[in-house]
Amino acid sequence: MKAVCWMGKENMEVHTVADPKIMNPHDAIIKITRSAICGSDLHLYDGYIPTMESGDIVGHEFMGIVEETGSAVTNLKRGDRVVVPFTISCGNCFFCKRQFFSACDNTNPNAHIMEEAYGSSGSALYGYSHMMGGYAGGQAQYARVPFANVGPLKIENDLPDEKLLFLSDIFPTGYMAAENANIQPGDTVAVWGCGPVGLFTIASAYMLGAAKVIAIDRIPERLRLAEKQFGATTLDYSEDDMNVLSALRDFSGGNGPDSCIDAVGLEAHTNTVAGIYDKVKQTLMLQTDRPTVLRQAIQAVRKAGTVSIPGVYGGVLDKVNFGAAFGKGITMKMGQTHMQKYMRPLLQRVERGEIDPSFLITHRVRIDEVPAMYKTFRDKQDECVKVVIDPWAA
Repeated sequence: MKAVCWMGKENMEVHTVADPKIMNPHDAIIKITRSAICGSDLHLYDGYIPTMESGDIVGHEFMGIVEETGSAVTNLKRGDRVVVPFTISCGNCFFCKRQFFSACDNTNPNAHIMEEAYGSSGSALYGYSHMMGGYAGGQAQYARVPFANVGPLKIENDLPDEKLLFLSDIFPTGYMAAENANIQPGDTVAVWGCGPVGLFTIASAYMLGAAKVIAIDRIPERLRLAEKQFGATTLDYSEDDMNVLSALRDFSGGNGPDSCIDAVGLEAHTNTVAGIYDKVKQTLMLQTDRPTVLRQAIQAVRKAGTVSIPGVYGGVLDKVNFGAAFGKGITMKMGQTHMQKYMRPLLQRVERGEIDPSFLITHRVRIDEVPAMYKTFRDKQDECVKVVIDPWAA
């Protein structure tokens, strides 16, 4: 089969590799019909996620048709159409039983690496480094799906793949980010980043009752989507006279937003002195992450407000004003998405026509075109917001 492989920093290649096989009775083999490049895949492309090995198959947003099942798989059969969550969860451990699926204890065979770095390991992820399990990803024509009784969401409607694909990650991630923000009816919410997760976060904030959502970015087409699709108030932080913190106070009656959501993570961009400092330190490998947005969110949120962080962070942060977080009495919530908790309820919203997730797709490509699209997506060229892959297109 064809698959997109990580060959080193800024080097993705399409290779012909062996088809996946059933390795455990709980496995399923999926013929992938649609996949996508996720914003967090760019952290792999840019070399910020350790324990990647040359030849690793990447990708964690995918769906398709069940090709084969192991003897212990009881809820799926050949021919079933499924969306596969990016997290791999067992369904039976302490955390899964409490619906903390991304904290699963049993699916990461390399948990010791995560334990050494972070103190404990969460669930394994598809196509996202060996410290997170080393499982082959879904930017390919087939994928092995372990714990198939727990992960894949069976689709029993005739909606096209493009309306369903993002249930694999970014729609649930945006929704959990909004839920973590403790949004109450009438609240003002600020969202940094109008990429795919940020846009779904904006949509979800309105679903949960926000009266005003302020979308912060520097890319015109993304800001236009936030305004046109959802009616968000937009802030272009790259404008010369833009003071984001001052503008947010003005938009929220002087108190600051009730909730601030960092949908950017470790590769935040800014023209400020602090941002340039972060970029230099990260380039010199003196720090792992650029926490510009997190600093702003903590400063901006009102007293006793909430900061939600769906943006991926990888390591130790520098010069984050934790004193401000403590002094203001804020709540902070973050982490990988508990996918299985959200997939079916959000599928029902799609089926009812409350949202069409395909609104953000800007590029549809063959698998052979994917390596070049990583650079296009990262550099925001050609008004690229979301790349969807048909692995079988000629």
